[in-house]
Amino acid sequence: MTAFASCLGIAALLGYVGEPQQLRQDPAVISELEKIRLMPNGISGAPPNVDFALGQPYENGSYNLAQGKRLYSWFGCATCHGDGQGGKGPSFLDGWWLYGPEMVSIVSSIRDGRPHGMPPYKDKIPIGQIWQLAGYVQSIGAYQAKVAAPGRNDARQTRPAENRAPAVILFEPVPTRVNPDQGPSP
Repeated sequence: MTAFASCLGIAALLGYVGEPQQLRQDPAVISELEKIRLMPNGISGAPPNVDFALGQPYENGSYNLAQGKRLYSWFGCATCHGDGQGGKGPSFLDGWWLYGPEMVSIVSSIRDGRPHGMPPYKDKIPIGQIWQLAGYVQSIGAYQAKVAAPGRNDARQTRPAENRAPAVILFEPVPTRVNPDQGPSP
Protein backbone atom coordinates (compact mmCIF):
# COMPACT_ATOMS: atom_id res chain seq x y z
CA MET A 1 0.00 0.00 0.00
CA THR A 2 2.87 2.36 0.78
CA ALA A 3 4.46 1.69 -2.61
CA PHE A 4 1.17 2.51 -4.35
CA ALA A 5 0.83 5.78 -2.44
CA SER A 6 4.39 6.80 -3.22
CA CYS A 7 3.93 5.98 -6.94
CA LEU A 8 0.74 8.02 -6.97
CA GLY A 9 2.54 10.92 -5.28
CA ILE A 10 5.41 10.79 -7.80
CA ALA A 11 2.95 10.69 -10.71
CA ALA A 12 1.10 13.70 -9.32
CA LEU A 13 4.37 15.59 -8.89
CA LEU A 14 5.49 14.80 -12.45
CA GLY A 15 2.11 15.90 -13.78
CA TYR A 16 2.39 19.17 -11.92
CA VAL A 17 5.96 19.84 -13.04
CA GLY A 18 5.32 18.81 -16.69
CA GLU A 19 3.28 21.73 -18.01
CA PRO A 20 1.72 24.29 -15.70
CA GLN A 21 -1.72 25.25 -16.91
CA GLN A 22 -2.81 28.81 -16.84
CA LEU A 23 -6.52 28.67 -17.53
CA ARG A 24 -6.90 32.43 -17.76
CA GLN A 25 -4.33 34.67 -19.34
CA ASP A 26 -3.29 37.96 -17.84
CA PRO A 27 -5.31 40.84 -19.39
CA ALA A 28 -2.07 42.53 -20.46
CA VAL A 29 -1.08 39.39 -22.41
CA ILE A 30 -4.52 39.19 -24.03
CA SER A 31 -4.33 42.82 -25.16
CA GLU A 32 -0.88 42.18 -26.65
CA LEU A 33 -2.24 39.25 -28.68
CA GLU A 34 -4.32 41.75 -30.67
CA LYS A 35 -1.15 43.40 -31.95
CA ILE A 36 -0.29 41.18 -34.89
CA ARG A 37 1.56 42.92 -37.69
CA LEU A 38 0.46 41.84 -41.15
CA MET A 39 2.27 42.43 -44.41
CA PRO A 40 0.65 45.11 -46.62
CA ASN A 41 -1.00 42.41 -48.76
CA GLY A 42 -2.67 40.87 -45.66
CA ILE A 43 -0.71 37.63 -45.98
CA SER A 44 1.76 36.59 -43.27
CA GLY A 45 3.48 39.00 -40.93
CA ALA A 46 4.90 39.05 -37.42
CA PRO A 47 3.24 37.74 -34.27
CA PRO A 48 3.30 39.87 -31.14
CA ASN A 49 6.44 39.69 -29.01
CA VAL A 50 4.45 38.22 -26.11
CA ASP A 51 3.89 35.05 -28.16
CA PHE A 52 7.64 34.45 -28.30
CA ALA A 53 8.14 35.51 -24.67
CA LEU A 54 5.64 32.87 -23.53
CA GLY A 55 7.24 30.17 -25.72
CA GLN A 56 4.53 30.14 -28.39
CA PRO A 57 1.95 28.47 -26.11
CA TYR A 58 -0.80 28.41 -28.73
CA GLU A 59 1.31 26.31 -31.09
CA ASN A 60 3.17 24.17 -28.59
CA GLY A 61 0.91 23.71 -25.56
CA SER A 62 -1.34 20.65 -25.30
CA TYR A 63 -3.89 22.54 -23.22
CA ASN A 64 -4.27 25.32 -25.80
CA LEU A 65 -4.42 22.82 -28.68
CA ALA A 66 -7.12 20.84 -26.87
CA GLN A 67 -9.06 24.05 -26.27
CA GLY A 68 -8.65 24.93 -29.95
CA LYS A 69 -10.04 21.54 -30.91
CA ARG A 70 -13.04 22.13 -28.63
CA LEU A 71 -13.58 25.58 -30.15
CA TYR A 72 -13.31 24.14 -33.69
CA SER A 73 -16.28 21.96 -32.87
CA TRP A 74 -18.10 24.56 -30.77
CA PHE A 75 -18.07 27.31 -33.41
CA GLY A 76 -19.01 24.94 -36.23
CA CYS A 77 -15.79 25.18 -38.23
CA ALA A 78 -16.34 21.60 -39.38
CA THR A 79 -19.44 22.67 -41.30
CA CYS A 80 -17.22 24.36 -43.87
CA HIS A 81 -13.80 22.78 -43.36
CA GLY A 82 -14.84 19.26 -42.37
CA ASP A 83 -12.24 17.40 -40.33
CA GLY A 84 -9.59 19.37 -42.19
CA GLN A 85 -10.24 17.89 -45.63
CA GLY A 86 -12.36 20.79 -46.80
CA GLY A 87 -15.90 21.12 -48.05
CA LYS A 88 -17.43 24.54 -48.63
CA GLY A 89 -14.28 25.98 -47.04
CA PRO A 90 -10.70 25.20 -48.04
CA SER A 91 -8.87 22.07 -46.94
CA PHE A 92 -6.10 22.24 -44.36
CA LEU A 93 -4.55 19.01 -45.61
CA ASP A 94 -3.89 19.71 -49.29
CA GLY A 95 -0.57 21.44 -48.64
CA TRP A 96 -1.73 24.73 -50.12
CA TRP A 97 -2.73 27.54 -47.80
CA LEU A 98 -3.92 30.57 -49.72
CA TYR A 99 -2.89 32.97 -46.94
CA GLY A 100 -0.03 30.89 -45.51
CA PRO A 101 0.25 28.39 -42.65
CA GLU A 102 1.81 30.86 -40.20
CA MET A 103 -0.03 31.58 -36.96
CA VAL A 104 -0.37 35.27 -37.85
CA SER A 105 -2.13 34.44 -41.11
CA ILE A 106 -4.48 31.95 -39.47
CA VAL A 107 -5.30 34.33 -36.60
CA SER A 108 -5.94 37.11 -39.12
CA SER A 109 -8.18 34.86 -41.22
CA ILE A 110 -10.29 33.92 -38.20
CA ARG A 111 -10.34 37.39 -36.65
CA ASP A 112 -10.87 39.52 -39.76
CA GLY A 113 -12.34 36.99 -42.20
CA ARG A 114 -11.36 36.55 -45.83
CA PRO A 115 -13.11 37.33 -49.11
CA HIS A 116 -15.35 34.69 -50.70
CA GLY A 117 -16.76 33.03 -47.61
CA MET A 118 -14.75 33.26 -44.38
CA PRO A 119 -16.69 35.56 -42.04
CA PRO A 120 -14.90 37.66 -39.40
CA TYR A 121 -15.13 36.36 -35.84
CA LYS A 122 -13.50 39.28 -33.99
CA ASP A 123 -16.82 40.26 -32.39
CA LYS A 124 -17.84 36.67 -31.61
CA ILE A 125 -14.69 35.03 -30.23
CA PRO A 126 -12.25 36.55 -27.70
CA ILE A 127 -8.71 36.96 -29.04
CA GLY A 128 -7.25 34.35 -26.69
CA GLN A 129 -9.65 31.75 -28.05
CA ILE A 130 -8.88 32.83 -31.62
CA TRP A 131 -5.21 32.05 -30.94
CA GLN A 132 -6.16 28.65 -29.47
CA LEU A 133 -8.32 27.88 -32.49
CA ALA A 134 -5.55 29.00 -34.86
CA GLY A 135 -3.06 26.73 -33.11
CA TYR A 136 -5.37 23.76 -33.60
CA VAL A 137 -6.04 24.62 -37.25
CA GLN A 138 -2.31 24.89 -37.86
CA SER A 139 -1.76 21.50 -36.23
CA ILE A 140 -4.28 19.85 -38.58
CA GLY A 141 -2.26 20.63 -41.68
CA ALA A 142 1.20 20.59 -40.12
CA TYR A 143 4.14 19.35 -42.17
CA GLN A 144 6.31 18.87 -39.11
CA ALA A 145 5.27 16.69 -36.20
CA LYS A 146 4.79 18.35 -32.82
CA VAL A 147 5.30 16.99 -29.37
CA ALA A 148 2.08 18.52 -28.06
CA ALA A 149 -1.32 17.48 -29.37
CA PRO A 150 -4.97 17.78 -28.39
CA GLY A 151 -6.81 14.75 -27.09
CA ARG A 152 -8.56 12.62 -29.68
CA ASN A 153 -10.67 9.52 -30.13
CA ASP A 154 -8.54 7.23 -32.27
CA ALA A 155 -11.45 4.95 -33.17
CA ARG A 156 -13.30 7.78 -34.90
CA GLN A 157 -10.36 9.13 -36.92
CA THR A 158 -9.87 8.64 -40.65
CA ARG A 159 -6.40 10.14 -40.63
CA PRO A 160 -3.30 10.29 -38.40
CA ALA A 161 -3.17 12.36 -35.23
CA GLU A 162 -2.61 16.11 -35.52
CA ASN A 163 0.85 15.93 -33.95
CA ARG A 164 1.96 13.31 -36.49
CA ALA A 165 1.91 15.80 -39.37
CA PRO A 166 -0.89 14.26 -41.46
CA ALA A 167 -0.29 16.49 -44.46
CA VAL A 168 3.18 15.04 -44.92
CA ILE A 169 1.72 11.55 -45.12
CA LEU A 170 -1.11 12.35 -47.50
CA PHE A 171 0.48 14.78 -49.93
CA GLU A 172 3.68 15.62 -51.71
CA PRO A 173 5.72 18.54 -50.33
CA VAL A 174 4.63 22.00 -51.41
CA PRO A 175 6.25 23.07 -54.69
CA THR A 176 8.29 26.24 -54.87
CA ARG A 177 6.28 29.43 -54.71
CA VAL A 178 5.13 30.88 -58.01
CA ASN A 179 3.81 34.13 -56.62
CA PRO A 180 5.23 35.44 -53.32
CA ASP A 181 1.86 36.97 -52.43
CA GLN A 182 -0.14 33.79 -52.81
CA GLY A 183 1.93 30.66 -53.03
CA PRO A 184 1.61 27.86 -55.55
CA SER A 185 -1.63 26.79 -57.14
CA PRO A 186 -3.18 23.65 -55.64
